[in-house]
Amino acid sequence: MKILLSILCILLLVFSGGCSSPFVEDNTVEEIAPVTFWSLNKGEGGKMKITTLVPPVTNEKKKLFTLNVDLLKQGKKEFNLKFYRELKNGQLRMLIINEKLAKKEIISIIDTILTDPDVSPRLFLVLVKGSFEDFLESESKVEKNLDYNLYRMFRHYERRNQGEMSIVNLHEFMEKVYSPYSDPVLPLFKADKDNFTYEGTALFKENKYVGSFNKREDQMFQLIANDHYLKNLPIPHLNVSLGQVRSKVLMQADDQFKTLTIHVKLKGRIDEYRGHRNILSRTEMNRMIHDIESYFQRETETLVKETQRLKIEPLEVGAHTLSPLVHPMTRSVWLEKYGKMKVHVKYSVKIEPLSL
Repeated sequence: MKILLSILCILLLVFSGGCSSPFVEDNTVEEIAPVTFWSLNKGEGGKMKITTLVPPVTNEKKKLFTLNVDLLKQGKKEFNLKFYRELKNGQLRMLIINEKLAKKEIISIIDTILTDPDVSPRLFLVLVKGSFEDFLESESKVEKNLDYNLYRMFRHYERRNQGEMSIVNLHEFMEKVYSPYSDPVLPLFKADKDNFTYEGTALFKENKYVGSFNKREDQMFQLIANDHYLKNLPIPHLNVSLGQVRSKVLMQADDQFKTLTIHVKLKGRIDEYRGHRNILSRTEMNRMIHDIESYFQRETETLVKETQRLKIEPLEVGAHTLSPLVHPMTRSVWLEKYGKMKVHVKYSVKIEPLSL
């Protein structure tokens, strides 16, 4: 009896220690290489090309590795056979996907990452035009901590939340994938051997990348559907730049879903003006505000009509049709109605007095 009790106590201690398996992974510092990003591209023969910078824990030169594989997990395994340290995903912070691969499919790749218990759901997702591999190869020679600095850039803009760019993590992306009244977006960058620059917002429809908002359109997107704030909003053809712009958006569809009305209340200040109007005059300022409202109206109507054409929901218009007294429509029914709706946009712009 005492022997049996002793065995039970030992088993209880083992399982209460938090280990679900007696086999524990070897995480000896000298034997692992924590990966901070995976770069995924369309490979040869229908395969996928995976690239990463291996940042050894010790002070060694970083190495750029690229493999052509059929499966994402296969890539990690082959990297481990090629490199003398075991690659670990516990510090994975960025998944950088080329647009050519994203046009084919993206959800299965992200699902694979999502089911990895070592990967944080706060992993940043990024879409890239051009060759990110060329940028890595060129810049890693002159910038020692390139991968970490890229992560810090995304983290910086996520914290500021000031509309400079669309920052999306793994959890946010998948949440919108499975919502009937929204479609996910990703930040879109252009890469070559010398530059890595923000181009706008990438648009997705279910499993594929279908288009993008350019930098000008992206400003409207940030105001009406993302951060609802822009620290700086230049309008070159009006010779004016607005600052500290905040928006409040009201979207409403009529009962027959024939018309969509969008009313945006905008508040900001003039940071710079290089035109010929005397904007210290109330009359001239009112004319300037009218021109700004007309500009925003045209740009927003164009933006909404583009989402209607693509039959996508990055603006989440459908969420404004929900009511506790009405049974929600399926996604396909809603998109069919949304694509045919007439769009009316109104802006009410308020410029802070003496903002100059």
